Amino acid sequence: MLTDRQKNILQIIIRDYTRTGMPVGSKALASEFPTHVSSATVRNDMAALESKGLITKTHFSSGRIPSIEGYRYYVDNLVEPDPLDDSAEDLIKNSFNSEFNRIDEIIQESAKVLSDLTNYMALTFNPESSDKVTLGGFRLVKLDDRQVMAIIVTNTGHVVNKIFRLANVSSEQLETIVNIINSELVGKPLQQVMVKLQSDIPMLMTRYIQTPEGFLKIFGEMLDEAGKDKVHVDGELNLLRFVERQDIDRLKPLYNLLGTEDTVQKIINPNSNDVQVRIGGELRNDLLKDYSIITGTYDLNEYGHGVIAVIGPTRMPYSKVIGIVGALREELTKKLLGYYDDD
Repeated sequence: MLTDRQKNILQIIIRDYTRTGMPVGSKALASEFPTHVSSATVRNDMAALESKGLITKTHFSSGRIPSIEGYRYYVDNLVEPDPLDDSAEDLIKNSFNSEFNRIDEIIQESAKVLSDLTNYMALTFNPESSDKVTLGGFRLVKLDDRQVMAIIVTNTGHVVNKIFRLANVSSEQLETIVNIINSELVGKPLQQVMVKLQSDIPMLMTRYIQTPEGFLKIFGEMLDEAGKDKVHVDGELNLLRFVERQDIDRLKPLYNLLGTEDTVQKIINPNSNDVQVRIGGELRNDLLKDYSIITGTYDLNEYGHGVIAVIGPTRMPYSKVIGIVGALREELTKKLLGYYDDD
């Protein structure tokens, strides 16, 4: 348990260190304290905080900086989300007032807004649950005698295309394949489409193609891609602003890590519907030990749910960023529900 004064001291240390990046000494703390308190009293309380592992002394200064445990205590017990200022509210409203043709465009815009407001790296995830995504359309375009482009579109506007070889197939046969797919599968959930690809569709195809296995395999891969949660990223270069203790060699594998969609989903995956903060070692990856991730889940009822996330240094202004993430997820929820209602 901390006394009220110790809580205030921890808050001041985190606030000042977040702002300046410099260790905070007892004299500076005493001068910023809301009521008169001596430097000696502050030093005693700092020693108590240090003994609890909430602050630590750096090797080059007598001042103190927050530890990971200190940030954790602060986030769990002391932080209060900052309300959005007028400029932030205007940015969100103006951005979401644009015309959007696809869910992807709204989610991508939210990543940009989140990065612009925080000056950190932002990631946003599409909300569709796989049982709500249906096949909206299918096309085959013959590029030459050997190459064909397949295009599928989901009901959410997600487009997947792939070029592959399909030899000795006429334009009439391609048209027949397209008609079979569109008549048998369009409008059905992707999960159901995948099941049909393993059952009655191959039998229909063999009437028109001698060996449809290759085409059906590619079609299945495209459906799998269309059904995956899509990640939108903005502000990747913002990570370069926080390289005090690391060089480019350390940043390269970090970018590789964050550039892999499956890995990012595992890292970001929150275990709470509330705005959640994970700090440093809690992320269980050495490349992220100097970073924190703040996530917010947005719930669209029967249309599924998605996540927005911010990656920044452990020395981030948590009250500000938590407030931004909370406010943006509310506005994003309203925008997406409006999109579904108008669809």
